[in-house]
Order: sequence, then structure tokens, then C-alpha cells
Amino acid sequence: MSVRLVPMRWWHIPQAHAIESALFPADPWSPEQFWQELAQPTRTYLVAESDGEVVGYAGTFSTPPDADIQTVGVRSDQQGRGIARLLVTELLATVEARGATHTLLEVRADNTRALGLYESLGFERISIRRHYYPDGGDAVIMRRSAREQAREQGWGPV
Repeated sequence: MSVRLVPMRWWHIPQAHAIESALFPADPWSPEQFWQELAQPTRTYLVAESDGEVVGYAGTFSTPPDADIQTVGVRSDQQGRGIARLLVTELLATVEARGATHTLLEVRADNTRALGLYESLGFERISIRRHYYPDGGDAVIMRRSAREQAREQGWGPV
């Protein structure tokens, strides 16, 4: 089963919302929130499609030199296949091509799988937001510097 990334469009919203609701039942984004995000010129949203179905989505808010990953979701039955990595890697390339030098995100402190993914992509833990989520869970704030990542990858002086 192959996966392709495409820009999120209005017709993807029902499937993205279904994934969102399954993954984050305590506080899912509404379809209207997805619509509002897509309407903003500072936002970039992608979906991962497989066999014509949305199996994941992710989005950023970017006002260079800063960017923020707003959301990442992969359908439960598709997790562990590298879809989140594909989505986040593509979003990072997009915002960095537009001039972002730093990208932030928040992730649940108990989401070890996501923390490992983000760390492998060059994000560093910089802070904790206590009781950030509706159920009282903490969020880890992470930051990635495009310059530091480029240097680590041997892309020359930055």
C-alpha cells in the first residue's frame, strides 16, 4: 500500500476530522477549525492518502523566521508505517524553504512514540506546559533549529 502526500483541501476535512476525533476524543478539532486553518495564508496542511483514503494529516503555522507545527494525526491502523515522519519532514522542508529558521511544537508528555519521532528529526525539549490538555496532561514544548539541523547533516556552513 503506497502513501502519497497532497495539500489538504476542503474535501479532505471529513476524513481528517474522523481521524482527529478518534485520536483526540477529549478535545478534537471541529470541521470548522479545519476550515479556518485552511483559509489562512500562513498555514500549510497536508494529507497522506492511501488507496484514495486519508490516513494522516499535519499542518503548520509559519511566519518566518518562526514556524509551529499545529497538528499531526495518523489513523490508528496506519501508525508505525512512517506516515507521520513523511508528513512532518515535508512540512519542515516547506517552512524552511519559506525562510523559517526555528520550528516549535507541543506534544503530550506521555506520547513516547511522538517524542522519539520529533527528537529523531532534530527537535529538542525546551519546556513543559503543565496541565496543558483538557484531561490535565502535560505538554512538552520542543524546538528545532533549521541551522543546527543543517550543520548536523553536513550541509555546509549556515
